Amino acid sequence: MQQKVGIIGCGHVGSDVAFSLVTQGICTELVLVDQKSEKASSEAMELRDMLSATHSYTKVISGGYELLRDASVIVMAIGPTTLLEKDRMEELKETSAAVRSIVPKVMQTGFNGIFINITNPCDVITQIIAKESGLPKRQVFGTGTSLDTMRMRSALGEHFQVSPKSISGYVLAEHGESQFIAWSGVKVGTKPALELLSLEERAEFKEKVRARGWNILLGKGWTSFGIATAAARLIAIIHDDAREVLPISVYDESEGVYAGRPAVIGRDGVCQILPLEQLTTEEEKLYQASCAVIKQAFSTVYTK
Repeated sequence: MQQKVGIIGCGHVGSDVAFSLVTQGICTELVLVDQKSEKASSEAMELRDMLSATHSYTKVISGGYELLRDASVIVMAIGPTTLLEKDRMEELKETSAAVRSIVPKVMQTGFNGIFINITNPCDVITQIIAKESGLPKRQVFGTGTSLDTMRMRSALGEHFQVSPKSISGYVLAEHGESQFIAWSGVKVGTKPALELLSLEERAEFKEKVRARGWNILLGKGWTSFGIATAAARLIAIIHDDAREVLPISVYDESEGVYAGRPAVIGRDGVCQILPLEQLTTEEEKLYQASCAVIKQAFSTVYTK
């Protein structure tokens, strides 16, 4: 399989995705594209300067959309020009317009690989990419709640003083304000979190996880390490055909929207979307309510 990756958008997030790919040797060729060509060129040059000290070699170039024709994966990582204040949905008008301009240009090259979306609001933008590209839905997905799940595992790991790798379970639905922790499936080691945390403590953790990204944003002006790591892992899974299960933004046929839920990822993109059988009745309601938020937002910017 061709291991060529394109990144559209060389801001903090796109650049950190590129850094992760090169330092981890996840692709053999990397193409950086940005509306500011000099920014993409400079990022590519600095990444090439690292190559004598990395464990593997990656060809790194910058340029236009025509270079993305034979990419195995394209990461959409464009960001807003203004700082968020309350909700990722604040970005929607600006980022949706940009994506609707960019995707047709990419598709005109003959691209037939996998689109991974990072651009917020993640679920809505992912659905716009799917609509504009016309690609099969298995080839278009977003990072979704994979980052939120990482944050949940980190927060619980800190609380119980164990590695976050020892925490299982997922944050589901919107990568945004209506997300929720599916406590029915969360475990600390082998112990269900429901047996370890009171209702009040679970409510506190939900808020901690939801606010974690905002706290980082307010402190440093952006978030990038976590999402870049999540994206790099997804690309590695695709290239290795590892068929791992992660909570990503996939198309839910019953709800008619892209939303965060566990799916099997492999060489062809989304191999299987897993059922949410373990959810309680209350969690099912939370999932449906969150999907409604996504659907409403999508309808405000996409009518065709």
